[in-house]
Amino acid sequence: MNLFEAIVKRKTTNTAFANKKVSREHKELLIKMASHSPSHFNSQPWRFIIVEDENIIKKIAKIAGDSMVQLMDDGTFWKKYRKYFRFSEEEMEKTKDGIHIDHLPVFLKPFAENIFSEAGGKIISRFKISRILGNDEEKLVATSPMLFIILLTKDEYKKEELSGFYSVISMGAVIQTLWLSTTAIGMGMQFISTPGEIPGNWKMISGMLKIPEEYEMMAIFRMGYTDPEMKRPAIDWKSSQRKSVNELAFSDYFGNTFG
Repeated sequence: MNLFEAIVKRKTTNTAFANKKVSREHKELLIKMASHSPSHFNSQPWRFIIVEDENIIKKIAKIAGDSMVQLMDDGTFWKKYRKYFRFSEEEMEKTKDGIHIDHLPVFLKPFAENIFSEAGGKIISRFKISRILGNDEEKLVATSPMLFIILLTKDEYKKEELSGFYSVISMGAVIQTLWLSTTAIGMGMQFISTPGEIPGNWKMISGMLKIPEEYEMMAIFRMGYTDPEMKRPAIDWKSSQRKSVNELAFSDYFGNTFG
């Protein structure tokens, strides 16, 4: 697979992975490719933890699922992300961004727009939507053969200084490198974001992984080999649309048509 093909084919894996351990060769490949990402002054501010211990993965999965439930039940999820929800192909075609929530249990479909709204609390409670999503999140993480944890050294990751900004840019390059590399070798990955939105839960995972004080845990990804036959979660979405070049870019100054 060439680079441009990998960029276009890259996507988040929302389904479970194949029941197959990641080979030593591929683990080493991913770390090596990540290590070639650019960093300010070649500071290489990142460190990685490869988690394959099933007990640790299951504990992180439980925290991730519980985090999803908490974020939805207290309204945090809706307030932050409602603007990205789309409910039809037509809506996606119009905005060319966000996520199309196209996969729901049959009994929920008539209520979709009301469920995924800030005012949808009563419906969420009635149909236990938060628990459906939480259970799906826990299961997806728990059955993953591998978690890839990214840390940044606090020598570089100083939030109020430029070095902090530069180290986050470098981490973004690492993540993109990992996503393209996994795509090229038949693997997939998904960001486990929910624990990071609840500081206590994030700290719990950091402690579980025995991360030293001089490092900051920044991101957790689940990884594994993709399997096209895997069923989608009970509630799922897709996000393949992209804005056109002319919508995204301008010539010489903002607002001047590109080209």
